[in-house]
Amino acid sequence: MRIRSPFRPALVLAALLPMAASAQDAASPAVPVAVPSPAIRDIDAVVVSGVVPGPGLWRVSRDGHEMWVLGVLSPLPRRMEWEARDVEAVVARANEVMLAPNVDVEADVGFFSGLALAPRLIGARRNPGDKRLEDLVPPADYARWRTLKARYIGRDGGIERWRPMFAALKLYGEAVEDVGLESEPDVADRVERMARTHGVTLSKPGVEVRIDDPKAAIEEFKQGRIDDLACFTRTLDRLETDLGMMRERANAWAVGDLEGLRALPYTDQFEACRDAARSIEALRSRAGDIGGRLRTEWLREAERALSANTTTLALLPMRELLTDDGLAAALRERGYRIESPDEIAAVEADEAVEALAEPAEAAATAD
Repeated sequence: MRIRSPFRPALVLAALLPMAASAQDAASPAVPVAVPSPAIRDIDAVVVSGVVPGPGLWRVSRDGHEMWVLGVLSPLPRRMEWEARDVEAVVARANEVMLAPNVDVEADVGFFSGLALAPRLIGARRNPGDKRLEDLVPPADYARWRTLKARYIGRDGGIERWRPMFAALKLYGEAVEDVGLESEPDVADRVERMARTHGVTLSKPGVEVRIDDPKAAIEEFKQGRIDDLACFTRTLDRLETDLGMMRERANAWAVGDLEGLRALPYTDQFEACRDAARSIEALRSRAGDIGGRLRTEWLREAERALSANTTTLALLPMRELLTDDGLAAALRERGYRIESPDEIAAVEADEAVEALAEPAEAAATAD
């Protein structure tokens, strides 16, 4: 039985490692590179809204096979309307759509056993011994927490007894929403609906984590130590100094500004939170190296799709298309050609100029 467990957010954090790819063959129909739409308007000069094109697609190709890759990002502007014609054009002619890598948590419990476990699940995010945050984090950080909590969460005494990592993630989600962003945009859901509409095969590369002893695992999780103070501190740092950059990055994705995305740094608090998740013995002993397993599985599935399909569309975190250690770089090392949207646009512009010049050259020759 699949259950919503306290492990899932921690597992997902542990798995957030570099991922990436993209492709097409010169004979295939060109996919227009996204350009800013005139329908965009600005909310208080901060977050765009209205109809937006999103980023162009990356391309991975070899031996006449292609994979187009849409870089996904979180958070994104909450009031944007993604105009996805270019992506749907690829989906319509694709053999397969690969969704972003995922972690699937399975627990060996029946329906009624799952109901019996529910109270344990609810309490799993609380500190051992029911300690309060002020007992666990440095006084200076607790003072910062109180200020940010008052602004973004308000009166909530229960969260004061949460583990620092879970309290930080809750605060982050509330702050993102408060500034007009959305931490779970529906981009992936839109692409999945497109695939179903066009009858295209859907694949969901990922790893399964099976919990054979959920009751014992939850108790071990509840009583175990988590090295999560760095996650807590860096989340506070980011909310105090980086919300503006998050908005800029979200806006850049929305309007297809690849240079803007490249220029904005991708360092964030999640590396510290991933480290915290990896420190949980109840997870480490049962799940192993989730990030490494996800990376290996995605590369295996990407190469399978590139070999079997003429055209594939894939979703990957944008940072994995832009960083030197992402999955796009890993595919390049394996001999695939990787083209960014601006590189594709430059080639298409050159081809258009050549096509316009050919009639004039032919006429001059005839004269």
